[in-house]
Amino acid sequence: MAIDVHAHIWTDAYLDLVQAYGKTDTATQRGLGAGTSDADIEARFALMDEAGIARQVLSVAPQSPHFTDRDHAVRAARTANDLYAEVVRRWPDRFRAFAALPFPHTDAALEELRRALDDLGMVGACTTTSVLGRSVADPAFEPVFEELDRRGSVLSVHPAGTGAESPLIAGHRLTWSIGAPVEDTVAAMHLVLAGVPSRLPRMKIVLSHLGGALPMVLSRADRQYAWEAPDIPEKPSAAARRMWYDTVGHGHVPALWAAVESLGADRLLLGTDFPYQAGGEFLAATGYIRHSGLPEEQVAAILDGNVAGVIPA
Repeated sequence: MAIDVHAHIWTDAYLDLVQAYGKTDTATQRGLGAGTSDADIEARFALMDEAGIARQVLSVAPQSPHFTDRDHAVRAARTANDLYAEVVRRWPDRFRAFAALPFPHTDAALEELRRALDDLGMVGACTTTSVLGRSVADPAFEPVFEELDRRGSVLSVHPAGTGAESPLIAGHRLTWSIGAPVEDTVAAMHLVLAGVPSRLPRMKIVLSHLGGALPMVLSRADRQYAWEAPDIPEKPSAAARRMWYDTVGHGHVPALWAAVESLGADRLLLGTDFPYQAGGEFLAATGYIRHSGLPEEQVAAILDGNVAGVIPA
């Protein structure tokens, strides 16, 4: 039975809160079956069982509690984490959770991280690929990463849904179709160029969607960095292989193979992106791996084996 590291739960109450604080895209999370009603949970568990998934690790992104107003960010983060802690308490065999953090307020994020890990039993933290227009690798966030590294914990990175801050993406109805994997790619390279994977090797970084375009551009990055970014501590491909990547690839076997060949099968973790992949698409999230033609030992590692070294049981 597999562990799914990319899945979501939202309640209308939480979405109402972040909408009141200024979020404008909460409609995309409503009515998808990702709530906590008995009907939603029963349907979700039935789908998980059919797909052979034992447990999901939940994150609230992209509706993350990132607000300029510190009080808003803190209240939203605490609300999200209390909700997720209650979900895990009610269904401990089916769920774990990543903490939501009140970025960009680093001091508050550190305080909430400690509460989430020590008091609420979270298995790591989730942030978005950018935070109110700032890079995920912004030096201001380094204290949070240092704390995760000290604990040997997880940083899950999820697209922000901002089209990589580009009007050529967000302004042309491309925010999620290509904008999300572009955001994954940019965030991965920002972390690489900042030297985060090598400087903080105990922090387990998990990126979404097979790393976006990263498998296709690693060779190019290795050839270009010597003149474009000569101060980085190691080749981009070496740094990239210190991180992990979920398998949300929308059933596209060639993309999965590219990630295996470029990043290594040992760096891939099962992801479904529930509720955005539901029904047959949810089943395909595991099925396309099982029927990809990859060697059986690699399939087993991706679906079940690799996660043991990343997410606490």
